[in-house]
Amino acid sequence: MHPYEISTTLRTRGKEKSIRLNYGSLYAVVDSLQKHGLIETKETLRDGRRPERTVYAITPAGYAEFEDWLSELLAVPTREFTSLEAALSLMGGLRPGEVARLLEERVGRLTIELRSDGTTIDVAREQGVPDMFLVEGLLRIAMLEAEMRFVEQLVHDIRSGDLPGVTTWATLHDLLAEGHTAEEIFADPIRYLGEEGRVLADLPTITPN
Repeated sequence: MHPYEISTTLRTRGKEKSIRLNYGSLYAVVDSLQKHGLIETKETLRDGRRPERTVYAITPAGYAEFEDWLSELLAVPTREFTSLEAALSLMGGLRPGEVARLLEERVGRLTIELRSDGTTIDVAREQGVPDMFLVEGLLRIAMLEAEMRFVEQLVHDIRSGDLPGVTTWATLHDLLAEGHTAEEIFADPIRYLGEEGRVLADLPTITPN
C-alpha cells in the first residue's frame, strides 16, 4: 500500500477504536520504517495529474519485528494507567456525595457506550463478520461491563456508608468547611476525628494535599 491507502484502510476498519493512531504522523512513521529496513519501496504509481504515490511492502526484517512486537503484546501484561484509576486515587478531594453523583453520571455514559458498541458488534455479526475480526470490540465491551459493575458497587457503598473510611472522609470535609486547615487536621487527626483518625495517625508518611 501507499500511505494514503494505509490511512484509508485503518479508518475504514475503525482501528482508532483499538489503537492510538495519529494520522498526521503516518508519513513520518513510514519514513522511519523504511529507514530501519522494515519496509521497502515496491513501486511508484501515478494516476492522471495526481502526485506520484509510492507503494511499500514489508520486508523479512519487518515481519520478524512485527511478530516479536505482537507476541510481546499478547503474552506480557503491562500496567495501563487509566483516567478512572487516577480519578479514584484523588476522589478524596471531593465530598462523598459529590463523588457518588459524578460516578452515577459516569455509569450513564458507560451505558450509552455499551449500547453503541453492542450494536456495532450485532450489525457486524448480521453481516457475517466472524468474531475473530471483532475480538477487540468484544474485549472492550467486557471491560466496559466490568467497569460499570465496579462503579455501580462503589456508588452504592459510598451512599450506604458501607465503604470503610467514608465517614472519616465526610468528616474531613466538614472540618475543612468549618475553617480548619488540612495541615492542622493531619498533624493531630485523633483530636479532630477521634478514633476515626487513628488510622491517619498511624501513617507516618501521609502528606495532606
